[in-house]
Amino acid sequence: MSVVANRDEILKALEVVIDPELHRSIVELDMVRSIDVGENGVVDVTVSLTTPGCPIKGHFQTAVAEAASALDGVTHVNVYFDVLNDTQKAALQQKLGRGSLPEGALAQVSNVLCIGSGKGGVGKSTLTANLAAALAGEGKRVGILDADVWGYSIPRMYGLGSTRPPVSAERKIIPLSGHGVKVMSIGFFVEEDAAVVWRGPMLHKALTQFLQDVDWGALDYLLIDLPPGTGDVSMTLAQLLPQAQFLIVTTPQQTAQKVARRAAQMAHKVSLEIGGVIENMSGFTTPSGERFAIFGEGGGKELADELDVPLLGRVPLTMPLREHADSGLPLVIEDPEDPASQAIRQVARGLIAMAPLELPVLPLVEVGVSAPEPTESRKPVGMSLPMA
Repeated sequence: MSVVANRDEILKALEVVIDPELHRSIVELDMVRSIDVGENGVVDVTVSLTTPGCPIKGHFQTAVAEAASALDGVTHVNVYFDVLNDTQKAALQQKLGRGSLPEGALAQVSNVLCIGSGKGGVGKSTLTANLAAALAGEGKRVGILDADVWGYSIPRMYGLGSTRPPVSAERKIIPLSGHGVKVMSIGFFVEEDAAVVWRGPMLHKALTQFLQDVDWGALDYLLIDLPPGTGDVSMTLAQLLPQAQFLIVTTPQQTAQKVARRAAQMAHKVSLEIGGVIENMSGFTTPSGERFAIFGEGGGKELADELDVPLLGRVPLTMPLREHADSGLPLVIEDPEDPASQAIRQVARGLIAMAPLELPVLPLVEVGVSAPEPTESRKPVGMSLPMA
């Protein structure tokens, strides 16, 4: 009977098992949690996953079993899985160069809102541009990060073109300002309307720089316009901004609602809190006031009820909403009485109402430090109560 391979030999064999998403060996990534070798040639290997529902678990199951079974004396391989704890995840991110933002980045930003959708064409960017302007109209300090790298459109909607932002003496990028809103977009760093052809690592680096190296200053709200779907950008922002809230934009159409549900599933998987649902294109309103439910009705409410989150608003599709998106002036500024403007302003007021209030800090009174006041100079404190 041949001698069974030992733990070190099995670990060496597992170096050929590559994580297809991270493109590194599971041994190098320290994902092999334990190896137990039995006298009868049965080997138990435990691999740690980043999430319980990891979609490539089957790949690891097969690859680990094949790599270990090729060794002398190994008769059978059992592959088990557990999940990395927070400390191990942080170590993995550090190994990959994907650590969270350093302390102090965005320290002056009170609320971060990631605005996303499961699919394109639902008016997410138009809604983001107008919602930011509506929040600014309520007296809030607002910024927009255009993270829709491939379909950037916020610069055009704010009439900013492709002007390159200045850099401060502290080597921080100064966001451009339009209509009282600070704006940062990849569109400022490429020729106007040029295509951006980037893959995951470049996207991660650019988004990290937009959050870390941009002098956002003090903001009440930072709105992040996400690209459609559930790809690299959304996952990167979830890593960098675990405190952010996720707002889902959908149309009333059942198909759009089902796709938007996938965006909600992504938010749950990466532990992003879902703040609410906004139903866009909720009927077409003509200049004479007639309303037509072109995309159906009720999809936004159904999705909000299913996710147990509030339906923040139902924004109708109006002709001025489209026209002002092209002109560079948000509709809520130019025509606040338009039905779409009114609905977006209602969403803004709802978000303000949902935001946690900062309680005033009361001064600390030191007891027994100062000398007691003369009796005649003392004044009664407290509330005066009516006497019967």
